[in-house]
Amino acid sequence: MKILIADSMHSSLFNMLEEKGWEYAYHPQYRREDIKTALPDYDGLIIRSKTFVDREMLTDAKKLKFIARAGAGLDLIDLDVARGLNIEVFHAGTGNRDSVAEHALGMLLGLFNNILKADREVRHGVWDREGNRGVELMNKTVGIIGYGNNGTATAKRLSGFGCRVLAYDKYRDRYGNEFAQESSVEQIMAEADILSLHIPLTETSRYWIDEKFIEQFSKPFYLVNLSRGEIVKLEAVVAGLQSGKILGACLDVLENEKITKLTPSQQASFDYLRTSDQVVLTPHIGGWTHESYVRINQVLVEQISNWL
Repeated sequence: MKILIADSMHSSLFNMLEEKGWEYAYHPQYRREDIKTALPDYDGLIIRSKTFVDREMLTDAKKLKFIARAGAGLDLIDLDVARGLNIEVFHAGTGNRDSVAEHALGMLLGLFNNILKADREVRHGVWDREGNRGVELMNKTVGIIGYGNNGTATAKRLSGFGCRVLAYDKYRDRYGNEFAQESSVEQIMAEADILSLHIPLTETSRYWIDEKFIEQFSKPFYLVNLSRGEIVKLEAVVAGLQSGKILGACLDVLENEKITKLTPSQQASFDYLRTSDQVVLTPHIGGWTHESYVRINQVLVEQISNWL
């Protein structure tokens, strides 16, 4: 079996593939046309987030048996096309769930306790205790939308803070457990103090969190997004922060993550968010730990091996 690795990967992957006796070619520098040209010679493709794998990409890949995505999201792969061509698709959904969950808690605690704001002030000689009085996470009601690997891992950690968790997942049935109560979007809107998003990007979820969605919450709330940036309309977040409907936001992903190439409206929203003490921003690193980098490879290789 020959596998094309067309994205930057942790070196642990190579030993794992060699132990299985699988041949591979590592070309992280390949661009879209390079991948398309090379694919007909390979049985498998391993990617991260380099390019969209669509019909055009796969048309001549007659030998291709599987695509493995080194990450959780599958929005860069046309699953219908892959299914129609009898190409198996794997993703490392369990590989970074712990790092995502820890990052979500870290962002919330940083926001609630003014850690970033206070750190900046102290470094500039400002010792303001009252202005940095915090809010406790204990006893807050958290609404989690998307109760898969990341949502479940986040709920598990929130339980250690005495939080009540309401979970909604349109793709699952009877998923309530000791960490979360199965809920509806309407109940989350009525009762949640915090909304945490852990859902894939689809045509349905794209810009789902807009002005109308935010206004339907019965009380001001905190927003956490560690899923996909295009699920949340940034203009709506800014409007929510300005109106007081959103008390604060933890955003690991943005509507447009090429922050040097924003549209004028995106730039205006970003300029507001980056100067607000009510916002914590990180560069899509929720699942980006040293441990998850290796674990993602382990999960992918195990899935491929079991399938074979």
